[in-house]
Amino acid sequence: MTLSLIEAALLVFVLGCALGAAVLRDVLASLMAFAAYSLGVSIIWVMLEAPDVGLTEAAVGAGIMTILFILALANTVRPQEDGLFESIHVRTVVLVGAFVVVMLATVPSLPAIGADGAANPVVSGEVTQYYIENAYADTEVHNAVTAVLAAYRGFDTLGEAVVVFSAGVAALTVLRQEVFA
Repeated sequence: MTLSLIEAALLVFVLGCALGAAVLRDVLASLMAFAAYSLGVSIIWVMLEAPDVGLTEAAVGAGIMTILFILALANTVRPQEDGLFESIHVRTVVLVGAFVVVMLATVPSLPAIGADGAANPVVSGEVTQYYIENAYADTEVHNAVTAVLAAYRGFDTLGEAVVVFSAGVAALTVLRQEVFA
């Protein structure tokens, strides 16, 4: 597996933002790091040829969630800050490090980005070929990704939309109670 300079820079950016979101003591700074992390992940999704997932990550992760977090933060009391970073326990570092090592161990088994044929079992798989060959006939939707999301997995997509909508309504309800309390 080889990374281009842009991919490596993006990976370092995302990891730095994730680390910043975890260790920054100031909540607003941590929020900004989280939003930047989500935006970086959305770009990674686009580079992995999944623009629909990237667009969703940018809209929900970097957009809506950041706005909701900032509104919640604006309606709460911020404690006085003594330092820039949170203290980190050794056990936490060991646990997170072990998790990262396990996740990195799976990376070599992934197909190369853009690989075709037998080199990419996702592209050449039986399920993928079924969707490509039958999506229009089954659903009358021209875009195979839209057919999968809206027709084959319609209830799953509806459930995800309900969860996001419910979370937004709950956040707005809590914020409204905080304003008028």
